Amino acid sequence: MKPNDVKEVMMHGVFMITAFASIIAVLLICVFLFASGIPAIKEIGLGSFLLGKEWSPADSPPSFGIFPMILGSLYITAGALLLGVPIGIFTAVFLAKFCPKQVYKIVKPCVDLLAGIPSIVYGFFGMLMIVPLIRTVFKVNGSSILAASILLGIMILPTIVSISESSIRAVPESYYEGALALGASHEHSVFFAVFPAARSGILAAVILGLGRAIGETMAVIMVAGNQARMPAGVLKGVRTLTANIVLEMGYAQDLHRGALIATGVVLFVFVLIINLSFSALKRRNIS
Repeated sequence: MKPNDVKEVMMHGVFMITAFASIIAVLLICVFLFASGIPAIKEIGLGSFLLGKEWSPADSPPSFGIFPMILGSLYITAGALLLGVPIGIFTAVFLAKFCPKQVYKIVKPCVDLLAGIPSIVYGFFGMLMIVPLIRTVFKVNGSSILAASILLGIMILPTIVSISESSIRAVPESYYEGALALGASHEHSVFFAVFPAARSGILAAVILGLGRAIGETMAVIMVAGNQARMPAGVLKGVRTLTANIVLEMGYAQDLHRGALIATGVVLFVFVLIINLSFSALKRRNIS
């Protein structure tokens, strides 16, 4: 066997190992979560765990209902998408098709910089800027669903902008030129010829932004109020699934600890359903 053939076989093996490493990592995470969380769900009861409205580990008997945290996570994530997705997509369109080169050199690095800011810094920004602003305007506590939604909407912007812009730029230039040749304006060519062709990539950006929003912990803890109760409005505090795990895992024991791990199982299943739904939708669009 020639030396080049040996190198090729070796690199093929390396690539194969790295490809399976991610699969093995996911399988190990699944095994750990389900092995540790399912017994707790079985002991508490699936209905009581998922639909229970009280989370009181210190009571006798304790209550481990995560329905308020499920709703809190969904409300905050939905609010973040409602604020972040339109801004992110329109920013991506502007950067890809409308932005002058000199302005692009300023705006694009600023958007990329948002992705590198730690969550704790975002949390401090929310505490010092967003929460006081809501408190002043609405005369409420300030730590609320609205504050967390605004903060997460900002945090998911770099993901949505970067991936959406790349998807728009990946559309063949013939789509745009063909629309112009048929008499469409620049704006109509972009939004009715190029934009639909980039739909799959833009949808991927939204899904990744959704995953970032639903999995965020530290920043949400600092601005959401962390109240384990049913949501009572966008100006009231809530607790998310991730915040519930972080706040109590440090001192949890026995069934309490198992319930927190089971909360992670529920969060993992949510993300898995979202990814599978996206994959099915993507295959449908391709076919």
